[in-house]
Amino acid sequence: MTPELTQSSERKSSGHKPHKHQIKVPATYMRGGTSKGVFFSLTDLPLAAQQAGAARDALLLRVIGSPDPYGKQTDGMGGATSSTSKTVILSKSTQDNHDVDYLFGQVAIDKAFVDWSGNCGNLSAAVGAFSIHAGLVDASRIPENGIAVIRIWQANISKTIIAHVPITNGEVQETGDFELDGVTFAAAEIGVDFIDPADKPKPGEPGMFPTGNLVDEISLPVGVFNQGADVRKVRATMICAGIPTIFVNAEDIGYQGDELQEAINGDAKALEMFESLRAIGAVQMGLIGHVDEAQSRQHTPKIAFVSPAMDYISSSGTQVASSDIDLNVRALSMGKLHHAMMGTAAVAIGTAAAVPGTLVNLAANSGSSSSSIMPREAVNFGHPSGTLKVGAEAEQVNDQWTVTKASMSRSARILMEGWVRIPDES
Repeated sequence: MTPELTQSSERKSSGHKPHKHQIKVPATYMRGGTSKGVFFSLTDLPLAAQQAGAARDALLLRVIGSPDPYGKQTDGMGGATSSTSKTVILSKSTQDNHDVDYLFGQVAIDKAFVDWSGNCGNLSAAVGAFSIHAGLVDASRIPENGIAVIRIWQANISKTIIAHVPITNGEVQETGDFELDGVTFAAAEIGVDFIDPADKPKPGEPGMFPTGNLVDEISLPVGVFNQGADVRKVRATMICAGIPTIFVNAEDIGYQGDELQEAINGDAKALEMFESLRAIGAVQMGLIGHVDEAQSRQHTPKIAFVSPAMDYISSSGTQVASSDIDLNVRALSMGKLHHAMMGTAAVAIGTAAAVPGTLVNLAANSGSSSSSIMPREAVNFGHPSGTLKVGAEAEQVNDQWTVTKASMSRSARILMEGWVRIPDES
């Protein structure tokens, strides 16, 4: 061995210090709808992480690989997008007439932050399947062949979700011919019902429209817009159904409504404008007290823009015809335009479309006169990856609108199962 190599070896050896081993935690990596996440059974987590708090957040951040100033989550399970930086914790339900309790954590990519303020509608489809795989559902509720109806308590928002999971020979059926735009391969269809996704209105309270109005105005600071510098006020429908969402018209903010991710996500000024809309709208909705608080509530509310149906080419290169859809919708999640559509935002879209006079309803009925605008029991909307149909059952209670159920179809599949490993310091 040369002297140089000997010296190098000695230098490395002298700097070595003992470190704790990594710990391994049972986990399952699943796709649900157009999202992916790491799923845990509550009792498989280390004791300190079985309770809400700093220890749990630290563990999930390390699992996903956040915070990552490079924005890649290379040293974790995250996929460097809001759709793939997600975690789910499940346990046998503590609620009557429910099978499983579902807790969702949206993990920030570049910040040490886990947002527990909302649900993930896409991963809700995977919750039912995982619950069966993990033995959290009583065997008597699972048919040998047919559909298992899994009653899910969404613990973040205290709502019920029903997942209709196909079963073949006593096991979850994952393969099939159901195609979901935004997902490359076909799989088995899972129906998902969101029960009472909006709070029931009470006398004197605004219900699912937190401002009490179907359409409001958001006043933006001067200079926020990329174009149309004379525009200061933006019409908005603000709704709490599925997930708190702010809808604006595409044309009011200088867009057409057929944009794909690259048109928005590479434009820092556009992202600043959308975040301003979201933060100011969140204050008007009563979700936060000051715009500065929006940074610590990145998951909610969502911000989306709508337009009448138009032809466009999806991100996969597929032609979407205006005759096949009712309207176009684009939504942002965690500060970026989503590649498809969040499941909870789809609930908000279906719900808003069901209420005459909202911006979503007006866009869906753009070919009708104002006097003939009617509720929409279902809409098929265009998003960057293709189309999605969502239905909603809405009704008026004490002269206020509420929704009793919203439904859509998704699919889910286990990608990997075993253990995730993280340094014991977490």
